[in-house]
Amino acid sequence: MFHIPAGGSSPDDRPARLLSGALHYFRVLPEQWPHRLHMLRALGLDTVETYVPWNFHEPRPGAYDFTGPADLDRFLHATREAGLRAIVRPSPYICAEWENGGLPWWLLADREVRSLRCQDPAYLAHVDRWFDRLIPIVAAHQVTRGGNVLMVQVENEYGSYGSDTGYLEYLAAGLRARGIDVPLFTSDGPDDFFLTGGTVPGLQATVNFGSRATEAFASLRKLRPKDPAMCMEFWCGWFDHWGTEHVVRDPAEAAAALEEILAAGASVNLYMAHGGTNFSTWAGANTKDPATGERYLPTVTSYDYDAPIDERGGVTEKFSAFRDVLRAYAVEPLPEPEPPAPLLLPASVELTESVRLFDVLDALAGPGVSAPEPPSFEELGTGHGLVLYESWIPGPRGPYPLSVQGLADRAHVFVDGRAVGVLERDRVESIEDVAVPGAQARVELLVESMGRINYGAGLGDRKGVRRVLHTQQMLHGWTARAVELGHGTPDALPWGATGADRGPVFHRGSLEVAEPADTYLALPGWGKGYVWVNGFCLGRYWEERGPQRTLYVPWPLLEAGRNEIVVLELDGCDRPVVELRRDADLG
Repeated sequence: MFHIPAGGSSPDDRPARLLSGALHYFRVLPEQWPHRLHMLRALGLDTVETYVPWNFHEPRPGAYDFTGPADLDRFLHATREAGLRAIVRPSPYICAEWENGGLPWWLLADREVRSLRCQDPAYLAHVDRWFDRLIPIVAAHQVTRGGNVLMVQVENEYGSYGSDTGYLEYLAAGLRARGIDVPLFTSDGPDDFFLTGGTVPGLQATVNFGSRATEAFASLRKLRPKDPAMCMEFWCGWFDHWGTEHVVRDPAEAAAALEEILAAGASVNLYMAHGGTNFSTWAGANTKDPATGERYLPTVTSYDYDAPIDERGGVTEKFSAFRDVLRAYAVEPLPEPEPPAPLLLPASVELTESVRLFDVLDALAGPGVSAPEPPSFEELGTGHGLVLYESWIPGPRGPYPLSVQGLADRAHVFVDGRAVGVLERDRVESIEDVAVPGAQARVELLVESMGRINYGAGLGDRKGVRRVLHTQQMLHGWTARAVELGHGTPDALPWGATGADRGPVFHRGSLEVAEPADTYLALPGWGKGYVWVNGFCLGRYWEERGPQRTLYVPWPLLEAGRNEIVVLELDGCDRPVVELRRDADLG
């Protein structure tokens, strides 16, 4: 059992079992927080857990955002108003299938930072500055100050990454120095190498797993015999990658695994109780899936996670199975679930206006940057989006392969303005038979970034291309122009009537609604790109690849009357029509 410090959420200092569930405020719109938190209580939980993604709050060095979906203070107030206690896992690294594991991309552009997640002085200087801004917000909500935050994590699953335990001790001391006085803890896998690399003497250790609780807790007791048993991440579902099968877990089997945890007298945190959505460009990526043979696997936009509370806040079969288990351990009667927001009626929306990306490149990208070799996105000061790289192949010469080394992550290739192919990281990295009949040929690569790797040794994933070769000859003399994507709709585009251009093309249309309601947006017949609704980026779609084939549109994004839908289609579509559906299609 865990000890709850005396304070506003507990009348005395007493042991307690924690029945917690993960809900990430940054994956749910603020207007929906009260409903989702109520659903956690209806499920049978008394505590909510959340990460804090550093990159979400500090998108540029020293430029902080704690407003709207990033209003952590408001979220913690909402958790208390919902009658829930809270566990906070405040970075600097979170994993969470989140872009770069929560670490800001701009750390990769700082030449003073040589290593991440260790006692690198330049890295720690950034962490200290971030903690100076973040930790007072969390500290004010501790139970010792009349709030509801019970526990705070030190880093995250560090045993899966490194062995610099001095780094963990540095972070723990920094949390204490900035006012955290509730229990600190670590969380790692239950194997010995995880626990010996990721734990800190004097701090509670917790374990993460999806099954075999008895074995996991035995492993924890062997190395940490005095620590109370807690599964900080009970993986009751899983996430999806583009181009793979949609992952689901049998509700009855998952409920049995949950019962095993609770029958052992342990505390639990359901990961995820409610997953939400990887809006904008916040989805991360993983590497080396032995089941598929793929080395780079970007994560889809949905973070439904096959959780007991689905992406739009609805009850699932797993919800009912878990509620039956949790009811026996709940101290108070469970409130009834509340239905999610209504759904719009099915409809088709024709996007009647368009403009080619290359026709507005000057307005979106500005002047180019020249360099002997292609500069990375980070060197160009770009987090995510597109970079157009341009150079020349000398001629005349016969046909040779045009290949790219270090592609991250996908590139449309043009030779003298003609599309010659699409390259993709770890799949197709060369185009055969590129000839230069004249004195030279202009070569362009429109490179799109997908999520940065969020777990393991691949962390710190830089975007762009490292070098381009025509046969064995490196091409030099590059100009690079960056188009940042993901947050607001590109401004002031000169829209015109939709033409027949294949792509990349922006398309725009309008949706009329009587009252805001939820919907799912589908793009049948489209290829790959991004969607914005009223200036808010829903995220990426990849209709050709799947498994996800609908994007969740939360009701707070819509307003009564006219609503704008903008799509950037990179590969081309035959008919610019999107559909509104009442059911999710996650594959």
